[in-house]
Amino acid sequence: MIKYLKYIPFFILGLAYGQEEAVKSVYFEFDKFSLDEKQTKEVVDFIKHTDSTRIESVEIFGYTDDIGKDDYNFKLSTNRATTIVNALTQNGVKSKIIVTIEGKGKILIDDDVLDNLPEKRSKNRRVDVVLNLKELPKLVLPGFYNMLKKDHVVGDHIYLENILFDKGSSKLLDKAKAELDRVALLTLRYKNIEFEIQGHVCCTPLNQREAIDKDTKKRQLSLNRALAVYKYLTFRRVPKNRMTYKGYGNRVPLGKEPEYDRRVELVITKI
Repeated sequence: MIKYLKYIPFFILGLAYGQEEAVKSVYFEFDKFSLDEKQTKEVVDFIKHTDSTRIESVEIFGYTDDIGKDDYNFKLSTNRATTIVNALTQNGVKSKIIVTIEGKGKILIDDDVLDNLPEKRSKNRRVDVVLNLKELPKLVLPGFYNMLKKDHVVGDHIYLENILFDKGSSKLLDKAKAELDRVALLTLRYKNIEFEIQGHVCCTPLNQREAIDKDTKKRQLSLNRALAVYKYLTFRRVPKNRMTYKGYGNRVPLGKEPEYDRRVELVITKI
């Protein structure tokens, strides 16, 4: 279950900001704190499929039902929270973005609640994974460009028209390298800009978000395409600390011919 919550906007320097949260709840069996493979995949995908340029921090809160002693329930709720943290970090989520890991113990049920009591208790045996998401200033909206420029804002997308790939391939074509040479020069010129390299694929079956790289035989083609661009820009002396890379599979189609989704684009993360 994922919930999106909006809070009352506040104002800084005349620009309206809003704080937004995304919450994923993971449920546990009675007196247990272990995860199965499906639960692990769901909670990892929850974070990895959220735009990483917007994630400010992650908070993890564990709970139990109202059965049992307080001390035991605090320990159990903490174990549940720790299990989620371990699942995330072991699957590539950086620990530095996880700012809170807390077991909160039991959730009490009102005395007058009698209907569906077992079900209500089952919903309290859980961990809530809370993503604190950045939101852009309301008066400065991101745009879409075909090359880097000096005065970007965070969230700008740069669609590189020549950074397209052959089917099933993550190898850079010559025209892609020529385009990236321009990107490297401009990145070195505009020293304040940082960006995420986002890889994409097309034409996968409906039940598969990612495609197989024909060279590695692994289902991580969009990631490999982003990595190929990252490595080339590094070769062209763009500092690594100004770039990140991530594969988005087939989740962001352009709505054009399929070859245009075999692409890599840049998204500005810092200016």
